[in-house]
Amino acid sequence: MPRLQEQAGVGDGGLGFALLFVGAGALPAMLLAGRALDRRGPGVAGAALAALGGAGVLVAFTAVNLASLCVGLAVVGATSGAADVAINAVAGRAEKAAGRPVITRAHGVFSSLVVLASLATGLVSSLPIAVPFAVVAAVCSGTSVGFKAGAVPGARSRQVGAPPEEDVVRQEAAVPLGRRRTVPLVLVGVLGAFAFASENAHQSWSAVFLHDEFHAGGLSAVAPAVFAGTVAITRFAAGGLTAVRGVLLAGAAGAAVGAAVIAAAPTPAVAGAGLALAAAGTAVLFPTLLRLVARNVDEDHRGRATSVVTTVSYLGFLAGPVYVGLWADAVGLRGAMVAVAALAVALLVLTPPLLRLSGFGGAARDGQARAGVFSSASPGRWSGTKR
Repeated sequence: MPRLQEQAGVGDGGLGFALLFVGAGALPAMLLAGRALDRRGPGVAGAALAALGGAGVLVAFTAVNLASLCVGLAVVGATSGAADVAINAVAGRAEKAAGRPVITRAHGVFSSLVVLASLATGLVSSLPIAVPFAVVAAVCSGTSVGFKAGAVPGARSRQVGAPPEEDVVRQEAAVPLGRRRTVPLVLVGVLGAFAFASENAHQSWSAVFLHDEFHAGGLSAVAPAVFAGTVAITRFAAGGLTAVRGVLLAGAAGAAVGAAVIAAAPTPAVAGAGLALAAAGTAVLFPTLLRLVARNVDEDHRGRATSVVTTVSYLGFLAGPVYVGLWADAVGLRGAMVAVAALAVALLVLTPPLLRLSGFGGAARDGQARAGVFSSASPGRWSGTKR
C-alpha cells in the first residue's frame, strides 16, 4: 500500500478515500456471487479467484493518480468479495461431502498466508511493484483450475443445460429468496459483523497501539503478525469442534478478556499476551458461523445463503477500524481497546437469543418452525423457498 500510494501520488487523506472503494466494490459483488454460484456451480469460485489475481496486476500498472487508484481498488474489492463468498460456499460443500472439518481450517490457511505474504512482500520490496502481484496472479490462476476441474470434494457442479429430472422439479418449485427466508441469515450475519469488527480492529490497530503506548518502534510491526499467526494456529487446532454455541461463547469471552488485557497492559509483553488471547477468541467466530449455516442449507441455495451472511458480516469488517479510530480520538487508545472489549461482550450476550431467533441454534425444533427457514422435505435445512 505505501508503494501504491507513492506511485499514485496521493496523500494519506487520498489513500483513505481510495480505500473506501474496496468496500464499495466488494459489497454488491458479494451479493451477486452467491446467486452465480448457485446457478453455475463451483467453477465460479475459480473464475473469481483468477480475476482477483488479475485485479492486483491491474492496480499495480494503472494506479497513477487518485482516480485510477480508486477504480483499481474497486475492482480489487469486487473480485475479492466475489472470491470470498464463492470459496466459503465451496468449502461448506466440501465439508459436507468429505465429512470432516474444512471451513475453519481453510480460514487457518488464509491466516497463515497473510503472515507469509506480508513477509514475502517485504523481502521483494526492491523489485518493481507489479512483480509480487504477478506472482500472486499466477498462483491464483493455477489454484482456480482445481475448482474448474472439480478437484474439491463435492465440488463437481451440474452441467448447465441438462439437469437431472429431480433438479428440474426442484428448480420449478423454487421461488426467489424472500424477506422471510433472508432474515434468519441476516441475524447470523449480525453476529458475524460483531466478530469481524473485533478481529479487524485488532489487526488494524495493534501495531499503532504498541507504537504509541509503549514507543516500541520497529517491534510494533510484529503485532499484526502475532495476531494473524495466533489466528491461524487456533483455526487449525479448533477446526474439528462441533459445539457451535459453546465455541461462539468461548470465542467471544476470549476476545473480550484479551481486549481488556491490552487496555490495561503495563508492558509490551502483557499487551502481546492480550493480543494473542484476543486473536484466539476471534479466530473461531466467523468460521463457526459459516459452518453452522453450511450444514443447515440446501445445496441449491448454498451460494445465496453464504452471500447474505458474508455481506452482513463484512459490514463489521469495514466498521471495526473506524470504530477504534473514533474511540481513540475521544478517550485514547487504551479507552478504545475497552470499547473493542465491549464489542465482544455484546457478541457474548447476543449469541444465544439471535441463534434462537434465527432457527439455526439447533436446540429447539419449534424455534426452527418459527423461523420458517427450513425445508419441509428435509427438516432442519434452510431451502430459501416457500413450502
